[in-house]
Amino acid sequence: MKLQKFIDHTLLKATATEQDIINLCNEAKEHHFYAVCVNGCYVKLAKEQLKNTDIKIAAVVGFPLGMMSTRAKVFEAEQCIKDGADEIDMVINVGKLKSGETKYVEEEIFKIKNEIEDKILKVILENCYLTEDEIQLACQLALNADADFVKTSTGFGTGGATFKDIKLMNDIVDGKAQIKAAGGIRDLETALKYIKLGVTRLGTSSGVDLVTKGKTDKNQY
Repeated sequence: MKLQKFIDHTLLKATATEQDIINLCNEAKEHHFYAVCVNGCYVKLAKEQLKNTDIKIAAVVGFPLGMMSTRAKVFEAEQCIKDGADEIDMVINVGKLKSGETKYVEEEIFKIKNEIEDKILKVILENCYLTEDEIQLACQLALNADADFVKTSTGFGTGGATFKDIKLMNDIVDGKAQIKAAGGIRDLETALKYIKLGVTRLGTSSGVDLVTKGKTDKNQY
């Protein structure tokens, strides 16, 4: 197993500079990560830095709260794809889900998937704000809307991925979509346990440390 091929090497902080993104891409090239994950304004830069490589570019949409209009999310996804993104990590509208507006949540996911067509769509549930039933409901809505992945967290909420949540998500997606774990994955043991549970992608800013079997400062995401 090549751990690096599970990793979305991630930098989504508000303070990220162009040089930080260049460094991120250089690390991705050095360690052969599957993808980098960046904010939309840096997709073009990442595309330029990663030309002539097979490293994918994931861009976040509706990040990190997911509370903007569907139209705004669709436009953001469209622009990210135009700029060179291969994958979109979108945040659901948690408030709408908790209000029981399941049709709204499902249609929003569907509209973004329809916009990006054959590009990969990962749906961020932000599990730290959801009950167990809501996590499983959100997974089902994502499946209904043809999402490619369900994802645990933004890393900017009150909590990140947990083993318990992965099991809940797996019970619903059952191989019909893939699972991405993100938020708080900072050591090799944790990363490998997620993979054993069926996770196929890891979102982390600690990718270099994971593949070199190191550990990082716990304040990092």
